[in-house]
Amino acid sequence: VQLQASGGGLVQAGGSLRLSCAASGGTFSQYAVGWFRQAPGKEREVVAVINWSGSRSYYEDSVKGRFTISRDNAKKTVYLQMNTLKPEDTAIYYCAARRYGAQLTTREYEYDYWGQGTQVTVSS
Repeated sequence: VQLQASGGGLVQAGGSLRLSCAASGGTFSQYAVGWFRQAPGKEREVVAVINWSGSRSYYEDSVKGRFTISRDNAKKTVYLQMNTLKPEDTAIYYCAARRYGAQLTTREYEYDYWGQGTQVTVSS
């Protein structure tokens, strides 16, 4: 499975972006997918996770109510809608897929495939 993250860019605080994670190969519809981010000088952290069907999701506390993760298995794509962006959301955002799709996990080592990352910069 290859993952391609896109949709990043420069936006003012309070603005919105929608990230996409497009998959090729494999049985993407069976995988859980997570979005992670890494800010300069910080460790990578989980942002949101969605199970294989889209029926369950997890959000890191700082993005709850602002970010929404969703998926379209027919298009083999997972989205991260980011609203009310803050400067502290500035980071490289990565998507990752896990073959065991029923469970939501925040542990990076449990993900099998990773995308290349897309830069999100929020100006104040």
